[in-house]
Amino acid sequence: MAAEPIPTEPPSLDDDPAFPLHRGGKLEMRSTIPVRNKDDLSLAYTPGVARVCTAIADNPELAYEYTWTSKVVAVVTDGTAVLGLGDIGPAASMPVMEGKSLLFKEFADVDSVPIALNCTGVDEIVDTVIRMAPSFGGINLEDISAPRCFEIEDRLRAALDIPVFHDDQHGTAIVALAALSNAARFVGKPLSELRAVVAGAGASGIAVSQILIEAGIGDIALSDSKGIIHEGRDGLNPVKERIAAITNRSHLKGSTEEALRGADVFIGLSGSTVHESCVATMSDSAIVFALSNPTPEVHPEVARRHAKVVATGRSDFPNQINNVLAFPGIFRGALDVRAHTITEGMKLAAANALAGIVGDDLTADYVIPGPFDDRVAPAVTAAVAAKAREEGVARV
Repeated sequence: MAAEPIPTEPPSLDDDPAFPLHRGGKLEMRSTIPVRNKDDLSLAYTPGVARVCTAIADNPELAYEYTWTSKVVAVVTDGTAVLGLGDIGPAASMPVMEGKSLLFKEFADVDSVPIALNCTGVDEIVDTVIRMAPSFGGINLEDISAPRCFEIEDRLRAALDIPVFHDDQHGTAIVALAALSNAARFVGKPLSELRAVVAGAGASGIAVSQILIEAGIGDIALSDSKGIIHEGRDGLNPVKERIAAITNRSHLKGSTEEALRGADVFIGLSGSTVHESCVATMSDSAIVFALSNPTPEVHPEVARRHAKVVATGRSDFPNQINNVLAFPGIFRGALDVRAHTITEGMKLAAANALAGIVGDDLTADYVIPGPFDDRVAPAVTAAVAAKAREEGVARV
């Protein structure tokens, strides 16, 4: 008779170095003033605080100066599209939201509060964020699934007089534009002569397409799981109908692979796979941004056999398209001038500032600065603040 197996304990979570690092969360709140005696207490709280409250009641603009409102961002999610994990819910999203707040602080000294909402309805989310908005100087929407994320952002932008920014859309778009501007410069073609194919019509794919059009790209075809999006295609939701009206001037139909024939640029944001044979059909000066994580649409080493510039979303390959290059400086710049919105011009200014950091050091493996380049946040901050003033959306 065979001996029964000896029971073994399941591996401890602490065997994975990520768990000890996250124990207790990655954030804490600290006071900015000392409370050493009753005089300090009487100024920080009652009765001194009442005088400040009364002044703000008489002039609400004083809240920007005498509370934390002007310098704190709410990082808001419903947990429906978390990183590459999908709909994992609000509780499981918190490590990512804490991480986002950590990046805000580390890269641009922006304070933020992670907020995971236990609701997914568009009306519920919009109403909740509007109700809590007086406590914050900006709203960073995070990991909210498409197409709901577009309506949520649009409605909040219309309702609030503080910056509202869905990073999954615009952060990715800004960094991708900066990198593509330099990649185009490297291959010796102006942006206006490039034909691009974007795979993935979610939040980031649509935002990337929109900003590239705004920047003047020659043509762009966007695909989803059913193929190339074009006017008149059956089953398009309102968001895809709008993007169909401003893309695909070549009137392409069919698959992503078919659209890649002769294309200058491929940007992957779909999680799908593109075969090497398809990349080989692109133009002689091809640019490939395979941005899905953790598995790019085409492996960078394979893409390099046919493309002159390759970028990914990963940190272990050159040219990482990383949102941290954009969102901390964008909010820092917007908060510094108390902007009441983030305009398309401010996004383009951020992309231009990012691209400009590379300068004359441009190579195939260096079309975008790295996240630890200490020039990034100051350059983006200054560009965004200046553009906000130029466009008249700054308060100071």
